[in-house]
Amino acid sequence: MGTRADFYLGRGEGAEWLGSIAWDGYPEGLPYALFEHTSEQSYKDFVRGFLAGRKDGTFPEMGWPWPWEDSRTTDFAYAFDDGVVWTSCFGSEWVNYLENQGKEELFENLPETAIFPNMKKIQKVTLGKRSGVIVFSGKET
Repeated sequence: MGTRADFYLGRGEGAEWLGSIAWDGYPEGLPYALFEHTSEQSYKDFVRGFLAGRKDGTFPEMGWPWPWEDSRTTDFAYAFDDGVVWTSCFGSEWVNYLENQGKEELFENLPETAIFPNMKKIQKVTLGKRSGVIVFSGKET
């Protein structure tokens, strides 16, 4: 299975979901430039361009790709808020990754306090390239 990630403008129930990826969504697997944005528009433009260049990218118009209803079950979530890009791991407390990078235990033992919008109404679960699921078949070809 892949390391999934969801991207937002803002945090909390009113956050705007910008899209998701199914593979390499951990902070070190993403372009460092993602964390350097200082305006909502530059972050939003960067995320849209980043997703467009990936086969595993999902945009809001494609529907919420996961079988769960919010980002508390997604490996990582990233949100631009208050001039900073924040990171949450499986719904953990939001942290400023740039200020804390290199700390091996960064996401260990953090309380699960992140709140996300509920995506049930736009949920369109996928099992293709955008799902992060690897399917093995026992049948010989």
